[in-house]
Amino acid sequence: MKGKTRVFWRRALCWSHDLPDTNSQEPPRFAVRDVKPAPNYFDETYLELPRSTFGLRGIAALIGGPVLVMSFVGVIYLYWLMLGIDWSRDWFVLIVVLNFIPVAMWGIASHVKMDLVLPRDEPIRFNRLRRKIYLYQFRFHYIYLFSRKHWGVKPVAYNWDDVTAEVYRVYAPGHGGLIENVMLSVRNPETNEVIDRVFFTHDLYHGEAYWAIARLFMQQGPEALPKFVHPPRDWNDDDGLSHMHCLAPKVHWPEAIDRESRTAPSEGELQ
Repeated sequence: MKGKTRVFWRRALCWSHDLPDTNSQEPPRFAVRDVKPAPNYFDETYLELPRSTFGLRGIAALIGGPVLVMSFVGVIYLYWLMLGIDWSRDWFVLIVVLNFIPVAMWGIASHVKMDLVLPRDEPIRFNRLRRKIYLYQFRFHYIYLFSRKHWGVKPVAYNWDDVTAEVYRVYAPGHGGLIENVMLSVRNPETNEVIDRVFFTHDLYHGEAYWAIARLFMQQGPEALPKFVHPPRDWNDDDGLSHMHCLAPKVHWPEAIDRESRTAPSEGELQ
């Protein structure tokens, strides 16, 4: 197992249920051949599925950018007004100017940065011969906004049998009602503690479809997969992508983990 170990709660807030486990033979509830986008690639060794943390790319940057500029101008104006304020009577203004507005601006700036630097695709590779999954994982931290250590792509690999697909449900009025996200949790098989939890899909349909595809591939191989209706997508190709997607960083796996995730284990590795 690779990657920095972090311990999470067994179930996170708003957990609903788990999808079939990695060894389950339960068939998918519906046909997966028309899922869009289709898998990026698959062969005898590995399957690559697309993934995107942001459902609508560019919204945070296009809205948050102007808001940040206006907020900055407003803060400068308020600080200028502070020179003539009697703080014994206007303590509420002091709290707002010195605390609430800067914190709000920091939060907006974090979302704007993530919208700009998040890769155009965050693929997951499933290597059936090594029985591992490889995640092109983008890590970020809202507090350490300018830290290179806490921001950036940090691919990780985990054992396939240690992964669970979890469904999380929350009702959000004004945002489409019921929101169903699917997360992948990774547990320590010795202690059963969850050591990592990563985003998988924005909705249950894609979550069930992609998870069924991954299970079919890992259990039976590429011959078990259907002929997909939609062609695979090369996310590093700008053709057909939105302007914001074209500005996003392309996918570049580190050489070592790229080679490992696409190949079978050698004889030395099996010993």
